[in-house]
Amino acid sequence: MTPAFSVRTDAHFERLARPMRKHHRDFDGFFLRAVEILEIDPFNVTRSHPIKKLTDVPKGKGQYRLRLGRWRFRYDIYGQEVVLIYCGLRREDIYD
Repeated sequence: MTPAFSVRTDAHFERLARPMRKHHRDFDGFFLRAVEILEIDPFNVTRSHPIKKLTDVPKGKGQYRLRLGRWRFRYDIYGQEVVLIYCGLRREDIYD
């Protein structure tokens, strides 16, 4: 089965991912899972994924967020192409 969407990363994502891969062994597994989800349902039409469209975020800044465990991936959708813009860990200080 061919994926409905193609997924690529931009340069900013790659700069963020490089140290994540080095310091967090679980990053690659979560990244691959994110790509699998985004190839099939980046708009979350099925409502079966923890995807949220962020308000007041312009295109090019990561209008959508995918939560996978403690990882966050932000992306934009251009036609049939999904562009990953941001990857990072959930902020721990928001609950203090």
